[in-house]
Amino acid sequence: MPIGTQVTVLRSESMSVAHVRSEQVAKKESIAIPNSDSFSTIVQLRPFKEHRLWRNGRLVHEGSHAQRALSITHLAEDWRCEHRSAFDNIRFTIDRTILRDFLLDNGKSNLADLKCESGQTDPVVYHLGQALLPALADPENADKLYVDHILLAFQAHLVSRYGGVDLAPTRQHGLARRQLAAATAYLAEHASRKISMTELASICDLSTSHFIRAFKKSTGRTPHRWLTEHRVQKAQDLLLGETPIAEIAVSCGFTDQSHLTHVFSSICLVSPAVWRRMQRK
Repeated sequence: MPIGTQVTVLRSESMSVAHVRSEQVAKKESIAIPNSDSFSTIVQLRPFKEHRLWRNGRLVHEGSHAQRALSITHLAEDWRCEHRSAFDNIRFTIDRTILRDFLLDNGKSNLADLKCESGQTDPVVYHLGQALLPALADPENADKLYVDHILLAFQAHLVSRYGGVDLAPTRQHGLARRQLAAATAYLAEHASRKISMTELASICDLSTSHFIRAFKKSTGRTPHRWLTEHRVQKAQDLLLGETPIAEIAVSCGFTDQSHLTHVFSSICLVSPAVWRRMQRK
């Protein structure tokens, strides 16, 4: 990375996401990108004025990238880049085997390749990246269910738009009664900590993508939304007592009081403090 570059990284069980930015104009030198059998998808959060990119020793791009511009590179090839201006982007890196497993989970064959004209704009990936910025700002406290849900949406968009895979769902089935009871009981029991989609899906012996579809079919909510509403309900129960709101926030799985207030207000339309006063009238 060029000197002065700021990088924050969010890692899930399936892939990594990095927010990479620099306000400095780098020296005119190319940097080799490490090889791996993975795909790197970069979306620009703001215009990138000047950039050079080499693929297997051949210059394939020289110029600018607009805000929302996308580039996809297969890192098994030899790539070098030269940042010639300030930049701000989000980089999704996913191993080919993860995409293969995602496709197999959805009843599809292995992925041949991803084809993307460098510099084309993609508002979907741009907004998925924007949705991850709060988590990237504080990776240690990121909500795993939320992050996993966004990353699965990213994978689906990637293989359908750039891999030519038709992910139109066949007839959807919900969870069996036993599976639904086990999943919701697990969510409720562990509501005060971070839960990954993988551990939740494993309770039902399903892949993560299959589990999310079946859970939503059964409840009308994603697992993340169900858990959020459960946490708010638990907070309401505690607000009927004298426990300080800051303690309630942590005990219900929120990062802090500010996080609880934001989520609580979005669902209940009033802050926890106002809600508590309303119940005491």
